[in-house]
Amino acid sequence: MDAMSWEPVSSAVMDAFMLAAIEEAEQGLAEGGIPIGSVVVHDGGIVGRGHNRRVQEGSTILHGEMDALERAGRQSAAFYRECTLYTTLSPCPMCSGAILLYGIPRVVIGENRSFMGEEKLLAERGVTLTVLQDERCIDLMREFMRKHPQLWAEDIGE
Repeated sequence: MDAMSWEPVSSAVMDAFMLAAIEEAEQGLAEGGIPIGSVVVHDGGIVGRGHNRRVQEGSTILHGEMDALERAGRQSAAFYRECTLYTTLSPCPMCSGAILLYGIPRVVIGENRSFMGEEKLLAERGVTLTVLQDERCIDLMREFMRKHPQLWAEDIGE
């Protein structure tokens, strides 16, 4: 299979990877952080899991996607060009930049109602996007934003 082609993933498999991202988001929330989770998938398996750790680590950059990429570790560009990134929320400009930098060709987004990231930029640069509008992701963010509006505003740079 060509590294740039993509065989469709069954909804059951896609849901299992999104569930792993949701579990990461829930872990972040349980730690007192922002409930955004992500997983990096390569060759049918999760190679990196992460969640937003900005609050927990006092970090400016540890969004869920960045944490998952960090935990996937140092890999070749060819490796990342064969990955799919699953994230519970539409990727912000920083995370979208990392997706583009490492050439990740596919992103599955749990929801983009709470926050619309740089989906247009990603699509323009050839990234295949799938937006699920998953109710679990929507409810998780909606409740967090209601309870912690200042923390949410800080995370998205308002």
